[in-house]
Amino acid sequence: MTPLRIGILGAARIAPAAVIRPAANNPEASVVTVAARDPEKAAVFARKQDVPRVAASYQALLDDPEVDAIYNPLPNGLHAEWTLKAIAAGKHVLCEKPFTANAVEAERVATAAEQSGLVVMEAFHYRYHPLFLRALEIVHSGELGKLRRVETALCFPLPRFSDIRYQLDLAGGATMDAGCYAIHMARTLGGEEPTVASASAKLHSDQIDRAMTAELRFPAGHVGRITASMWSSSLLRITARVWGDDGRLVIVNPLGPHLWHRLSTTVGGRTRVEHFPRRHTYDYQLEGFCAAVAEGVPTLTPPSDSIHNMLVIDAVYRAAGLRPRGQEA
Repeated sequence: MTPLRIGILGAARIAPAAVIRPAANNPEASVVTVAARDPEKAAVFARKQDVPRVAASYQALLDDPEVDAIYNPLPNGLHAEWTLKAIAAGKHVLCEKPFTANAVEAERVATAAEQSGLVVMEAFHYRYHPLFLRALEIVHSGELGKLRRVETALCFPLPRFSDIRYQLDLAGGATMDAGCYAIHMARTLGGEEPTVASASAKLHSDQIDRAMTAELRFPAGHVGRITASMWSSSLLRITARVWGDDGRLVIVNPLGPHLWHRLSTTVGGRTRVEHFPRRHTYDYQLEGFCAAVAEGVPTLTPPSDSIHNMLVIDAVYRAAGLRPRGQEA
């Protein structure tokens, strides 16, 4: 079978880990070209990462008949524009999170994806790893009893304040970059679409949050909290916790289980710890993307799911007294 030929939009720092190295380990995928706003930057990136070709522009890459799919790691504010252009060019899309700048854009992209019949998938890589699949199995099994509370957190230090993740015009902010993960994990583990009861932000600059906490309510009665930051007193925190009437589940480092992880379940005073392969989440994600394109296997992170995630992100911003990204005052 001919490998899925992938082109990369932008010489992004995340691209080698997210796509290039996984493709090198996967006979069903191959990274064939890259484009960047600065052609020289693209050329340097291609030489360093052994990407065979450099496209003259983003649009030239989309127009290339020898490209089957694109990986979109552009800044958040450009995700919708270039995913829509990729769909129009007949390319499958693996789009970095967050899917778009806001829910309105997500709905527009989802509609285009559905009408095209192409695979469009949001890159929540953790969702494809056996660790998180097992966590969901435990929650759904009823072992914890009736769900009562879900707490998720992604906090990391990013003191480089010139970074694009602090730029409002590029749809930056902690809730977009870190909070999208925390919200996605809470929604997935909670098993329902929550409403936002309240939210509180710490600001880096006008409308740009460096940290966010939000309280969630689920239709079945359980509640939740998400914590996200790019610069706060919580320097590093990557966890998910679920409480039920009969027990609790704790996941440490669900986003990078290839480095270290812990999945523990406590029921009746007894704790069970489970271990999983140290294989990278991105390897599993690329396998899922290839299977969707080649065999029509449903993805775990389709555009319909992305709409719901963006709806909660928008609601968190509003509850904190801020504007959803991409929306004028």
